[in-house]
Amino acid sequence: MTEFEKLVSEQMKTMDKLLDLQSELDRCKQIEAELRHLERDTRLRGIQAEIAVKRKHLADIQDMFQKQTEQVIRSYRSSEKPSSFV
Repeated sequence: MTEFEKLVSEQMKTMDKLLDLQSELDRCKQIEAELRHLERDTRLRGIQAEIAVKRKHLADIQDMFQKQTEQVIRSYRSSEKPSSFV
């Protein structure tokens, strides 16, 4: 497996984490809306804290994904062979 393929594979794993976390965040936001409706302040504060943590985690993974994308691009560019002059 080339460096480029390894980087792409790692990036796909990160994308899976990103999608899973986004789903969890959406689920938490739905629970938040339900709790607001039911006016359960104590549980509401708990889920809001969980949302804040997940948002931070999501931002961290998005940053990692961006850096991996840049690394993949650099690896791809460095693996391209320059055209020979004839």
